Amino acid sequence: MDYQQLIVETNNNILYITINRPQKLNALNKEVLAELSTAVANAQNNQEVKAILITGAGEKAFVAGADIAEFQNYTLEEGKLLAKNGQETVFNAIENSAKPVIAAINGFALGGGLELAMACHLRIASENAKLGLPEVTLGLIPGYGGTQRLAQLVGKGKAFELIFTADMIPAQEALQLGLVNHVVPLGNLLEKANEILGKINLRAPLALASAVKAVNAGFNSQLNGYDVEIAEFGNCFDTQDFKEGVSAFLDKRKANFKGK
Repeated sequence: MDYQQLIVETNNNILYITINRPQKLNALNKEVLAELSTAVANAQNNQEVKAILITGAGEKAFVAGADIAEFQNYTLEEGKLLAKNGQETVFNAIENSAKPVIAAINGFALGGGLELAMACHLRIASENAKLGLPEVTLGLIPGYGGTQRLAQLVGKGKAFELIFTADMIPAQEALQLGLVNHVVPLGNLLEKANEILGKINLRAPLALASAVKAVNAGFNSQLNGYDVEIAEFGNCFDTQDFKEGVSAFLDKRKANFKGK
């Protein structure tokens, strides 16, 4: 696909997605969201892709929010549809991706930008990053899963504080809160992300996909996370990767997983 708002490339089994609107601080608009949805969906069926990295172009912003001009005149129903479509086709799709997704936060991650980062499985931030959900300053609340994922990551009380005050917090505070996994100098951001992705690429792809399902099930009120874990654990026994992993362990060699 010929992307207009994203730079999408695959290297060493990693799909790199760069939101490429630096003049707008990589703000999310309809076209960006549509292209993100397509890129993430295509990755699920691409055997060459083992993991995904999402970042923003430039050194100022990961994503500084949504493109407000697009929805300033929306009605009640249009607002609901905006949130519903975005959650289902992009943010939930990323959270449920069978391929691990890392956000490399290279600057501002505000509003929809922070929601995008929180939908990813892991978050690495540069030291200059600022994170926050400022929607209440616009008379809104987060609409792309931000109220739910922020509370899951930092706890209910801190989530209320950050949403109520609309405060931006620096990367180091985000690290202390558990909102991000690592903080590194900006120049080392992709290096750190690639270090983690390199480890992930050595693991069994089907087991990683099962882990995503099991962990996410624990936060889904309609599912029993323990039951999902049992089912996914059992499913792993029916894979060639399990047989290869056990054989490699007993033979004291590195496993060569095929994702089968």
